[in-house]
Amino acid sequence: MNTKFIVFLLTLTTIAISCSVKKNTISKSTKSKEMNADLKALAVNGMNAAFKTYNESDVKKYFSPTYIQHNPNVPTGIEPILGFVPLLKQAGTVYTNHRLIQDGDFVVMHNTYDNAQAFGAEKIVTFDVLRMENGQLAEHWDAVTPLVTETASGRSQIDGPTEITDLDKTEENKALVKHFMNDILFGANPNKLTDYVSTEKYHQHNTAIKDGLDGLGEALQYLASIDDMFQYKTIHKILGEGNFVLTMSEGAWHGQPHSFYDLFRIENGKIVEHWDVIQEIPEKMAHDNGLF
Repeated sequence: MNTKFIVFLLTLTTIAISCSVKKNTISKSTKSKEMNADLKALAVNGMNAAFKTYNESDVKKYFSPTYIQHNPNVPTGIEPILGFVPLLKQAGTVYTNHRLIQDGDFVVMHNTYDNAQAFGAEKIVTFDVLRMENGQLAEHWDAVTPLVTETASGRSQIDGPTEITDLDKTEENKALVKHFMNDILFGANPNKLTDYVSTEKYHQHNTAIKDGLDGLGEALQYLASIDDMFQYKTIHKILGEGNFVLTMSEGAWHGQPHSFYDLFRIENGKIVEHWDVIQEIPEKMAHDNGLF
């Protein structure tokens, strides 16, 4: 599978699509490494209170009384969280964090949950995005998908490097991903694919796509052949720390609106690894806050 053919297939995703990137999607990291660690610790303490120790007093301590919820199936506010805690304890629902990224007031968690039937499957993979305010969890966005044991690349949805490096390149890497999204997924200049993605190493964690540019091209060829190409329409947030950058996007797939959470690892100025969670957006939600 050559690069020109991959570019052609990527171009198919953008035909007749009116797309936009919201202004100010790249937020600036203004806090020191030590303050980043403090915010991360607060976020982890809050998640532990709800999904490990099931401690209602700690939930009240770490969750804001005006907590804003964007998960489509959970009502907004701290009261629903407090109401869920005994049920989570009874079910033994527990989370494991695999990656922890901080950008400004936002903390990104790449998690798995066990005994998570209440959230759609026995074991799920999520990106949980938390906005911190006054030392508490103030707002929450997420994308959820069942854990898949067999994948096209042989990689799992959560394995791979976790160490955060290149902190001095955070803004540079976020800008790289933003330009990648604009040029490739939104179709501004699909011929620039190899300007962004490494031709030597591209590790893929999407369950249906093999490693490398050849694996990407094969998957896109199949989607094009069945007229089921995914469509990215709007980027809502770009969050990153060092060599990791997460995008939160909205689009369509299978003829239905979907959210796309894509985590990229950057090495020497090129994207070398990709994880994602893709979730259908329901027509009705348990609140009026919207998904994004």
